[in-house]
Amino acid sequence: MDWSVIQQSLPNFLTGFRLTLWLSLVGIIGALVVGIIASFSQYFKVPVMSQFFDAYVAVARNTPLLIQLFFLYYAFPVLGWKMSAETCGIVGLIFLGGAYMAEGFSGGFNGVSQSQVDSGRALGMNNWQLARYVIFPQGIILSMPALAANVIFLIKETSIFSVIAIPELTNTTLDLIGMYYHSNEYLFILVVAYAIILIPLILLLNWLERSVRYDTFRN
Repeated sequence: MDWSVIQQSLPNFLTGFRLTLWLSLVGIIGALVVGIIASFSQYFKVPVMSQFFDAYVAVARNTPLLIQLFFLYYAFPVLGWKMSAETCGIVGLIFLGGAYMAEGFSGGFNGVSQSQVDSGRALGMNNWQLARYVIFPQGIILSMPALAANVIFLIKETSIFSVIAIPELTNTTLDLIGMYYHSNEYLFILVVAYAIILIPLILLLNWLERSVRYDTFRN
C-alpha cells in the first residue's frame, strides 16, 4: 500500500465524493416525493393515476438501473430529448427510487388501522384531510424501516453512474486505475469513501427510527 499515491489522489476523490453526495441527495428527495404521490394515488385508488403508478412501479422495480440509464442517455436523444449525464443520473435514480419508496410508503399506509380511517370519514374528512391528519403521520412511522433501507440502496446505486461517465466515486476510481494502475490504493479509498457516507447515515437512520417509535409508543 503506497500512502503517497493515496495522498496525491485525494483531491480527485474529494470531487467525486461531493458529486456522489449531491446526486444521492437530489435523487433521494425526488424519489421520496414521487413515492408519496404514487402511494397515496394507489391507496385512494385515484382514477387513471392509480393505474399509471401501478404500471410505473412494476416497470421501475423489474428493470435494472443500468438499463434505465442506457435508455435515458442513449435512446432519449434519438427522440429529441437530450440530457446531461448528471441530469440523466438524477432522473434515473428518481425513477428507480420512486418505485421503491412508493412500495415502502404503501406498506406503512396500509398498516394504519382501518377503524381510524373510517372514523375520519365519519367526521367528514375528505381524502386530503385523511392523508394529512390520519394516514401519513402514522404510516410514515410504520414505513421507516423500508424507507431507510431504500435510502441506503439508492446511495449504493450511484456507483452505476460510471457507465454514463459521471465522475462520481466509482468512475473516479476506474479512471485513476486505468491511468496509473494503483488498484489497491484507489479501491481502498473507494471503500473508505462509501463507508464515510453510509456508516454514519445508517446509525442516524437507526436512531431516528428508534426515536420515532419510542415517542409513538410513549404517547
